Amino acid sequence: MKKKRIFEIIQSSKRSDSKSNFFTFAILAAILINLILAVFLTFDISQKYKTYIYVVEFLTVLLFTFEYVLRVWTSDYLYPEKSRLNAALKYMLSFSGIIDFLSFFPFYLPFLFPHGVVAFRIFRVVRILRLFRVNQYYDSLNVISEVLRKKKMQLLSSVFIIFILMVASSLIMYDVEHKAQPDVFTDAFSGFWWATSTLLTIGYGDIYPLTYAGRVLGIIIAFLGVGMVAIPTGILSAGFVEQMTEIQKSEDRDKKYFCPYCGKKLE
Repeated sequence: MKKKRIFEIIQSSKRSDSKSNFFTFAILAAILINLILAVFLTFDISQKYKTYIYVVEFLTVLLFTFEYVLRVWTSDYLYPEKSRLNAALKYMLSFSGIIDFLSFFPFYLPFLFPHGVVAFRIFRVVRILRLFRVNQYYDSLNVISEVLRKKKMQLLSSVFIIFILMVASSLIMYDVEHKAQPDVFTDAFSGFWWATSTLLTIGYGDIYPLTYAGRVLGIIIAFLGVGMVAIPTGILSAGFVEQMTEIQKSEDRDKKYFCPYCGKKLE
């Protein structure tokens, strides 16, 4: 099989490609199986099926390893403007490449370092990161990543404003409450923990102001928190509306160039 054809299969570029669809289904099934196993392993009854679980994990990890090798090998088609080595390195160091690598490499660590088997078990959880790659296989989920990409600067700005408000609130609350509650508001970090739970409207209740000045300040900060948290939500909502509108316009534009009866492209 030609290298370019393998690239087309693993990239899931065409919906009508049966081989590509089968490969996509196999990867998604492996991801789902690993997620189920990660949950099942938290139960004591899982010890009875330890051997079977290991076999299933081994097979899915082999699939992830095989896919990773293919993606590195065909990366020059993904980045045609780069040389083979640079294309491979760019994929390996990309967010997707790192997730693909972490989805299988921790499984091999006990073979490389036998004395650290117990410590390496925690790396099983890393395989769940593979779920972040699901949006690669479905266009509808790609909308999420596209909106985040387009609105990243606005989101970063809103997060920065929230962070500044948290720091200011924590320092003010520490100054107001430290004398009244020296064991609770011990330092600025204690105030930051309170500001985080208040501004993000979580309100754990483990730390709260007792003085009148502190309570008045808490009310003001709580109101500000509701408004601040709504900013990123509004940005994302507007981004989704814009993205869906663009997709709809693109689909309507494409329909104009195809015959509704024969399906052929019009000149």
